[in-house]
Amino acid sequence: MPTPDYTNGAPCWVDLMTSDTEKAKAFYGTLFGWTFQTGDEEKYGGYITAAKDGKTVAGMMQKDDSMAGMPDMWSTYLRSEDAAATVQAAAQNGGQVYMQPMDVPDQGRMAMIADATGASIGVWEPAEMKGYELAAEAGAPAWHELHTKDYATAVKFYQDVFGWDTDVMSDTPEFRYTTLGAGDAAKAGIMDASAYLPAEVPSNWQVYFAVEDSDASIEKAVSMGARVIDGPDDTPFGRLATLADPTGAMFKIVADTAQGAQAAAGA
Repeated sequence: MPTPDYTNGAPCWVDLMTSDTEKAKAFYGTLFGWTFQTGDEEKYGGYITAAKDGKTVAGMMQKDDSMAGMPDMWSTYLRSEDAAATVQAAAQNGGQVYMQPMDVPDQGRMAMIADATGASIGVWEPAEMKGYELAAEAGAPAWHELHTKDYATAVKFYQDVFGWDTDVMSDTPEFRYTTLGAGDAAKAGIMDASAYLPAEVPSNWQVYFAVEDSDASIEKAVSMGARVIDGPDDTPFGRLATLADPTGAMFKIVADTAQGAQAAAGA
């Protein structure tokens, strides 16, 4: 069974900010086989934790009035040994601070920043909650990928702020891609998206979830009100597709192959 990686700077958690938690629970529960537990309203603001086969895989939160006009979206969180220091480093290296580190009682500390290319990314300093308990397995996060309009700036930001040890997987005008770690040990990717991201779409992180059968998952998702944004496409790393859930939050799926954890290449 693939195990999550809790090393510093690695992706460790994903959550969904949604305009309709009940609709989201029904959708992802059916699509991925998730079950849900809602946290105490006073202590955790009603934060919802999703589990697959009894192991936590993701979180979910109802958008409040302060988020009016913001799209529903999935976010990736990178592990930090010191959230305050990471946030300070982000600001010093061209990033923006959306939310200063805040305590999540007993669980850890979280913050939300934008990197130097404008992509939103979460920061998680763990206490009891280390991160998701399943990875690269059907119904769990499989890969995390930054699509950036300023590739060189993005790579340097994650090296300087999160201490990434990077590996250049490809460096051609058609396909520039750098990973956190190398080969089978890679944990996340940065893709040069300057040639295809529309002007109105900012640099952004995208989350891949592993599935057993991409086509069957697409059919099931569409039957529940999802839209297919792109794909499915066959790649050396699995069969990929980009979807939008019933309220518009985008996510990717990848067939749960032996290389599923490296689903990004060729997407």
